[in-house]
Amino acid sequence: MSHQLILDVPNEVYDPLAATAKSTGATPEQLAVDWLTAMTRHAAKDPLEKWIGTLRSNVPDWADQHDKYLGEGLMETHEKTNAGD
Repeated sequence: MSHQLILDVPNEVYDPLAATAKSTGATPEQLAVDWLTAMTRHAAKDPLEKWIGTLRSNVPDWADQHDKYLGEGLMETHEKTNAGD
C-alpha cells in the first residue's frame, strides 16, 4: 500500500534534490521517497530513539552538539587514564 504525499519545499531544499536526482537518473520525487525511506528505516533501528526527549539537561544545545560533548568526555577520560604514562 502506498500513500500520496504532497510537499511544498523551499528552493534551497528542492534545487539540490533536483540536481542530485538528475545526476543519478532519478526524478526528484523518487529520490525524495528513497531518502525518506532510508531515514525512516534508520530511525526505526536507532536503539536510542526511545530515550529521545525523556531526559532533562542543563545543556540547551545537546541535540546539536552531542558528538562534540561525547568526544570531549572521552578525551578527558583518556587524559586522566594516561596521565602517569
